[in-house]
Amino acid sequence: MEKRYVPQPMDTSDVQLPEELNELVERMAKNVHEVWAQSRIDQGWVYGQERSDALKTHPCLIPYEDLPEIEKAYDRDTALGTLKLICKLGFKISK
Repeated sequence: MEKRYVPQPMDTSDVQLPEELNELVERMAKNVHEVWAQSRIDQGWVYGQERSDALKTHPCLIPYEDLPEIEKAYDRDTALGTLKLICKLGFKISK
């Protein structure tokens, strides 16, 4: 019998981040991309106009600033979700 995975992320819809964290979200998003890109490069991937698992090419192996907005949004969502979870768990973020 095959088990079906059902993701259950913590609900953070009630968490409202202060506006002063917007810069942190963007810096985290850039770092998310940098970590992902470094991991791919370490695995032998290189830039290519089209993604190919067989050739290990990916069009997003470029600087964060050069990514299409849709790709940046994916990284921002990851950063935003992480910050919201931190707050939901009762931690405080301060500079």
